[in-house]
Amino acid sequence: MQTEQVSDQVQFNRRWRPALMSFFLRRVRDHAEAEDLTQEVFARLLGSSETITTSPDAYVFQVAANLLTDRARRARVRADYRESLGQVDDLGVEPLDPHRIAVGRAAMESFTRSLDELPERTRIIFVLYRIEQMGQGEIADALGITSSAVKKHVAKAMAFFMARLRDAP
Repeated sequence: MQTEQVSDQVQFNRRWRPALMSFFLRRVRDHAEAEDLTQEVFARLLGSSETITTSPDAYVFQVAANLLTDRARRARVRADYRESLGQVDDLGVEPLDPHRIAVGRAAMESFTRSLDELPERTRIIFVLYRIEQMGQGEIADALGITSSAVKKHVAKAMAFFMARLRDAP
């Protein structure tokens, strides 16, 4: 059985290799790629359980043409993907990767823990000013304190966060 398969491979190689190489070289203009495609045709034909009785030449070249179609399709998908990445780069958007996501989540958890450690009044003022984007005057009026006191609470919170960042491993 093994000897028969080697004999089939030799027979395939002798019969179709020159024609397939010529066929592929005319289309891809790259010897290594033509060699790979020729070997792929052999692999598909020898791996197939079908017995080709009518028009084997047409069948072999149909397999070869299908390989070229698949190759063109893959190249088009890759080009479209590269183009879409280029468009994202043009917008100044950085691609997401698992490491960046994990680091961002860890930083957010650390910030939330630090925020919870602030005195309640300082935390409320900080959240209103930095997260809710309220003006210092609005916060002062809402809490019945001076704008100067709001500034001091925001500065206190910022100093606390900066100290946490310095102390972080």
